[in-house]
Amino acid sequence: MKPNELNPLALAYIGDSIYEIYIRKYLLEKGITKVKELQEKATKYVSAKGQAFYLKKWIDQNLLTDQELEIVYRARNHKGSRHPKNTDILTYKHATALEALIGFWYLEKNFERLNQMMRQILEEQTCTYMEKM
Repeated sequence: MKPNELNPLALAYIGDSIYEIYIRKYLLEKGITKVKELQEKATKYVSAKGQAFYLKKWIDQNLLTDQELEIVYRARNHKGSRHPKNTDILTYKHATALEALIGFWYLEKNFERLNQMMRQILEEQTCTYMEKM
């Protein structure tokens, strides 16, 4: 089965893991070695609010291809009303869509695009969202 034909939640399932690995590796490369500090900083990136922020930014800046937007919309519009207590359903759906997109890039072996977009997230340490955290 081709990645773009997978259930969007299956894409998000793998994408969540890949996203977290990028975040953890980045924080270790920054020289952070205390587990408590690693966890606190990772949470800023891995939270549904943080993920939704970056996805919306990519959409607003027209950084996604038509195929990528199709993955995003499929994942965001997937039926289901379950979400964590600490976030609203719309934020959760946007975060799931970002994870699905990451999962899609990974399964397509489009590592150049995956690295490019993850770099945007990781290098943007002074963005408004991160300053509020």
